[in-house]
Amino acid sequence: MTADMTDVLAGVGPRLRRVRTARGVTLAALSEATGISKSTLSRLESGQRRPSLELLLPIARAHRVALDELVGAPETGDPRVRLVPRTVHGHTVIPLTRQPGPLQAYKMIIPERGEPEPRTHEGYEWLFVLAGRLRLVLAERDIVLGQGEAAEFDTRLPHWFGSADPRPVEVLSLFGPQGERMHVRARPRASAAPPAETG
Repeated sequence: MTADMTDVLAGVGPRLRRVRTARGVTLAALSEATGISKSTLSRLESGQRRPSLELLLPIARAHRVALDELVGAPETGDPRVRLVPRTVHGHTVIPLTRQPGPLQAYKMIIPERGEPEPRTHEGYEWLFVLAGRLRLVLAERDIVLGQGEAAEFDTRLPHWFGSADPRPVEVLSLFGPQGERMHVRARPRASAAPPAETG
């Protein structure tokens, strides 16, 4: 086996975990959707089980992603970066990070989503509003962030976010495993009033 192939296979486990956690899917839910046991899925994600097509194809179908995205097969001969958008829970999500690792970046285009349905999962998230207005519900707080504002939070807290207006909001998201706090700390702009809170 070549060194390149070894590197590709070594990256499959972290990539599987990243795709699953980004969607807020538990191992139990993925097991039910794929017919693969929780223990096998766990061993795949930890690198203790070697990935095979028989295992990866059902996982790719369950997540509705291309198999190449799970495997991370390198593209050859073309230096252009192809950002492939996908839809997750009504969001348009564009992965910006091409390599597996503890911190992943995404651009998200989020529509107005109706009533909040807070969820929890392992991880830590940093959000930066590129355009529009973002409504963030975090535990008991209900905050609206404008363009250029940021927020970060432990995703084990019940949270939900969507556009605060009928127009979509564009957001940059950095997501890492629990404990991987971002090095950037958001500070209110000196000339801006603090974000409004509602009940």
